[in-house]
Parts: sequence; structure tokens; C-alpha cells
Amino acid sequence: MILSLAVIFLVGLSAAAIFEKIGLPRIIGMLGVGIVVSPYVLDLLDSKILGISSELRQIALIIILIKAGLSLNLSDLKKVGRSAVMMSFVPACCEIVGYILFAPLLLGVNRIESAVMGAVLSAVSPAVVVPRMVKLIEEKCGTQKSIPQMILAGASCDDIFVIVLFSTFVTMAQGGSAKVTDFLNIPISIVLGVLLGAAVGLLIYFLFEKSYQNKLKIRNSTKVIILLGTSFFLMSVEYLVKPYVAMSGLLAVVAMACVVKLKANKSVCARLSEKFGKLWIAAEIMLFVLVGAAVDVRYTLTAGGMAVLMIFIALAFRSVGVVLCLVGTELNTKERFFCVIAYLPKATVQAAIGSVPLSLGLPCGKIVLSVAVLAILITAPLGALGIDRSYSFLLSTDIGTENNRRQKSEADAV
Repeated sequence: MILSLAVIFLVGLSAAAIFEKIGLPRIIGMLGVGIVVSPYVLDLLDSKILGISSELRQIALIIILIKAGLSLNLSDLKKVGRSAVMMSFVPACCEIVGYILFAPLLLGVNRIESAVMGAVLSAVSPAVVVPRMVKLIEEKCGTQKSIPQMILAGASCDDIFVIVLFSTFVTMAQGGSAKVTDFLNIPISIVLGVLLGAAVGLLIYFLFEKSYQNKLKIRNSTKVIILLGTSFFLMSVEYLVKPYVAMSGLLAVVAMACVVKLKANKSVCARLSEKFGKLWIAAEIMLFVLVGAAVDVRYTLTAGGMAVLMIFIALAFRSVGVVLCLVGTELNTKERFFCVIAYLPKATVQAAIGSVPLSLGLPCGKIVLSVAVLAILITAPLGALGIDRSYSFLLSTDIGTENNRRQKSEADAV
């Protein structure tokens, strides 16, 4: 396992640096390394680390979500509340409709199997989107109209909605029927996650304040450990209560960090955010190399050109959904186009559930996995590259931020 970690960090970091040097997103290099060292190509990773791959990816996602919460300004988010809520389900619904309409014609599956495929493919990747939106918030790019905040919030809820739909459609494909309670789990999961996270965030704030008042100074590094440990606990609560009630652990983590940011000293939150940013350097490599390692490239050859065409048709439906969410907002054409680009990438959810229909023995299992693999290989680099290359001229930057960005880049280089 130690050798596998060395391969992940050293080769992943090298590939990321090479791709960054030639002007491409780091994620492409990391995903590529993961695919090459996966059990389906060179098989260089220990089976033990692959066995805990999903947990390691989840830890990496928690780190960036904490940083996102510490960067979010709730007052800014209120400005785009309606659009953020719509972004959490409308684009996904439109994409699923695209699969239901066209997958039977292009891929030879029935309507229910098309719905299963759409549910697997319609989730946006928070692992790709969230760190980039956090970067834009820090650089105050697009924040005047709360664009990165809206996308970040929508992407965080999108996965919950899609996974509930996926479970429902799989039940129907196995011969069962959909239940109203399955759909009620979506708002319940969101509300309980936010409430629990907010309550825990208040407790952490009081802990930090009490220690300060009693002159028991808690180092920022210790605060990072407290926040991480609490986040792991919140994720565990999700699984503990799952048989009884739905609750989103990831939303609880974001809500906890938001409350800490809202209540705690600004300079302390800035330092904590900086520390989580440094943790993300390692977590990002772990996340995307392991996502790449979960991609079974053997299925890409069986998908064919029709699968690629289906993916782009579905993305067109998704783009229409994003545009519908922005109706009535003050965003201009360039800013709306950026939102469309930001909602393209797929990776984590597709890697996690893409093989489930096949493991359940559904007739559509192989084609669903094939399309999921292709979607990751096409949309993750496309979305990451699109965001990285377009934000500077599609979004407006607050006055004075350009100098701050240049200074930060020089400091990071040092």
C-alpha cells in the first residue's frame, strides 16, 4: 500500500505539473495517471488501497467542501437563492429527459433503462466544480453577482437529487415500482443535512470562543483537525441514520463550515481556509488519480460513436436546463454561458455508481458503464479546461483583485 501511495502522489503530481506547464488543467494529468495505473491497464496499485478508494475519495471531497464553506458568504448566496435551488435539480432533469428520448433510438435500450442511464450520467462532479468555484470566490471573480456561490451550492445538492432518482429507477428496472417516499427523501435529506451541520457549526464556534475567553489557546492546526474529525463524524451520521431517515452528510459539512465562517473571527477563518487549501494539494491528487483508477477503459471500445453522440445530445439538454434556471436573473449572456460550461464536468458520481447496474445484472449494465466511462473521459477534461480558460473573460473581476491574484501567484510559485 505504501508503494501505491508513492505512485499516486509522485506520478500524479508530476503529471499534473506537466499538464499545467503545457497550459492544460492539472486534472487531466491526474485522471490519466489513474487510468494508466488502474487494474484495467498496468495494475500498479495495491488491492488494499483500491478497497478503500471510495473512502479516500470522500475524505478529499470533504476537505474541499470545508474550504468551500469557509469561503462562502451567505449574504451573497441569498441573492441567487432561487437560481441555486433550481440549479440543484433542473439541469439534471433535463439531461435525464434527453437520455429517455434519444437513448432508445441510439443505443437500443428501453425507456426505463434509459432513465437509469440518465440518472448515472446526469450528476455534475463537485470534485471538478467546487475547487474551481472556491478559487473564483477567493479571486473575487464573478462574485459581484454571486455566480461561483450559486454554482457551488447547486453542484453540492445536485448529487443528492440524482442518486435518489438513480435508486428509484433501478428499482423500477428490476421490476419494482417507484414510491412517493423516495422523492420526499430529497428535501428531507437537504433540510436535515443543513440543520445538523448548522447546529454542529455553532457548537464548534462556541468551543473556539470559550477556549479563547479562558486563555486556552487552540492552535489553528488543531482547529483544522477538529473540523476534519467533526466532518468525518457528520458523514458517519448519514450512514447511521440511513435506515430511518435521509440526511446529506456532505451538505452538513458545508453548512458547518459556513456557520463557523459566519460566526468566527474573519482572520481565523482566513487562516483556516488557507490551511485547508494546502491540504487540498495532496487531497486533489489522491481524489483524481483514484477516480481515474476506478474507470474501466475496456468498456470505452464497446460504446462506439453512438454513445459519444448521446453524451453530447444529453449535454445540450443539460445546457438548456441551466439557461432555464437563470431566467429572470441579472446575469448577462457571457455569464450565463460560463454557468453552462461550469455544469458540464462529470467524474465522481459516475465512477461511484456507473458499474452498479452491471453488478445488479441489469441488461443495460454494460452499456451504462460504457457511456459513464466515456462521459468521464470527455466531460471532466472538457469542463475543467472550459472553466479554467473562460472565466477570465466571461466573468467580471472586482477592482483591485487582479493585483492580489498576481501577488498570490508569485507567492505560490515561491
